[in-house]
Amino acid sequence: MLKALTRPGRLIPLVFSVFLTIGTVLLCLPVSRTNSEEAPNVLAAAFTAVSASCVTGLAVVDTATYWSTFGQFVIMVLIQVGGFGIMTMATLLAILAGGRLGLSQTLVAQSETSATTMGNVKGILRTVGITVVLTEVVVAIFLALRFYIGYGHSVGSALWQGLFHSVSAFNNAGFALFSDNLMSFNQDIFIIGPISAAIVAGGLGFPVFYELFRRWRTPSHWTVHSKVTILGYLALLIIGCVGFAAAEWNNPDTIGPMSGWGKTINALIGGITPRTAGFNTIDYGKATQETLALNDGLMFIGGGSAGTAGGIKVGTFVLLAFVIWSEIRGEQDVTVGNRRIPRDSLRQAFTVVLLAVGVVAIGTMGLLIVSDFAFDKVAFEAISAFATVGLSTGITPALPGLGQLILMALMYVGRVGTVTTAVALALNTRHRHYRLPEERPIIG
Repeated sequence: MLKALTRPGRLIPLVFSVFLTIGTVLLCLPVSRTNSEEAPNVLAAAFTAVSASCVTGLAVVDTATYWSTFGQFVIMVLIQVGGFGIMTMATLLAILAGGRLGLSQTLVAQSETSATTMGNVKGILRTVGITVVLTEVVVAIFLALRFYIGYGHSVGSALWQGLFHSVSAFNNAGFALFSDNLMSFNQDIFIIGPISAAIVAGGLGFPVFYELFRRWRTPSHWTVHSKVTILGYLALLIIGCVGFAAAEWNNPDTIGPMSGWGKTINALIGGITPRTAGFNTIDYGKATQETLALNDGLMFIGGGSAGTAGGIKVGTFVLLAFVIWSEIRGEQDVTVGNRRIPRDSLRQAFTVVLLAVGVVAIGTMGLLIVSDFAFDKVAFEAISAFATVGLSTGITPALPGLGQLILMALMYVGRVGTVTTAVALALNTRHRHYRLPEERPIIG
């Protein structure tokens, strides 16, 4: 297994390709559709399988009405396996990369167990699995009780609704079993609250989540990775919530007509979902340009490393902010707290960000070529797909087949490529025994 893990560029794409194929075949079965007599829509099945496996949430058909209970169950399994698989794989690869570079303290939580070495793979998988199951069960119970008591669902229906939305929320997938996603519950804190908590738990990343659980009383002992991720996540969360409220507070097409309490609840989840959950409580096709622009940035950044969220990751973004700050102050080294960040990590961060910008730019250009939609909506869709968010202005089903294929490629690259690229860069680090003469080019 260690040999396979040292080649993430081959292992992860191969595993996900096989998984996506199986999901597509299952969704093509007549039992997966409510109208089992019609011919299977292979593109819709493939798009849904990619979106679910990559925990994105974009859809070309109505999840609530097009898919049968069996089809929805397949989607939930794809979300669960896709989220758990990428989270554990990213954690294992991060540990392996950390061991090679001497950076394990910054990549995984300090633990009294031996879970910070590749020798305890079973222990890592067990810990991640227990964390996932416990979190999802607790959230599912809260949601099921609300659906049963507050909305009159039967016991079976309430349990199914609670379980599906819990899995979708923790894995930052954004799939919902209602045609309007969560718009019907956009003022119900007993629905929005548990879902928001699950989104944050899954989006922080397993290393941070685990360290918070073990060392929540001693933040001074947290690793640099955890400190950077938590502070960055909270800062961006506040910016997202406040920005959403400011942009939409008086918008008559979204939250304008709501009470102050309703606006506050929507501002809360409006700042959380772009991080990258994809649930929507408003129609983003009617949102202001300010909201779309703010969400573009939040979606691109995403959540924590080795978690279920996508994007370039909060740690990467904050690290680049420290690079800029150090450069402005004229400091030779980039320091976070009382720790110096190695140059290898800085180069990897720049590489990941520039590659992400390139992929999003190419995807946006492709969508502009094959469709007639405006740039702001196309860019929003492309970033949402790459960052595996799932928020949409409503144009996804209306895109031509080629446009939907482009979104599928963006989801796949955004989910698999970012992890593969980041870890491959770490594993391929080489040290020359000589240095060439230095020459400084003109900058700016």
